[in-house]
Amino acid sequence: MILESAVINIKPGQETAFEAAMRTARPFIAASHGFIDMKLQRCIETPNRYVLLVKWRTLEDHKVGFRQSDRYQEWRKLLHHFYDPAPVVEHYDSPIPL
Repeated sequence: MILESAVINIKPGQETAFEAAMRTARPFIAASHGFIDMKLQRCIETPNRYVLLVKWRTLEDHKVGFRQSDRYQEWRKLLHHFYDPAPVVEHYDSPIPL
């Protein structure tokens, strides 16, 4: 399993609209092959900052299967105009047993 982490800063005052757009956009990513789950959490200290955590079966499921799909274009139309600046997206390997 791969964990995608995206720190998303949006234009101040757009939080409610962004959250609504994310609910609308969720089915586009959820329909992707290899999608497992996603969570969106809002920052307490910086209310216009969010962290999006998406679990994927493989890195290719995200970078190729979703990012190169028509579903991603719909995702972009719904969400990218909120970003200021573009999100920092990173991928993490399977959890390390502790």
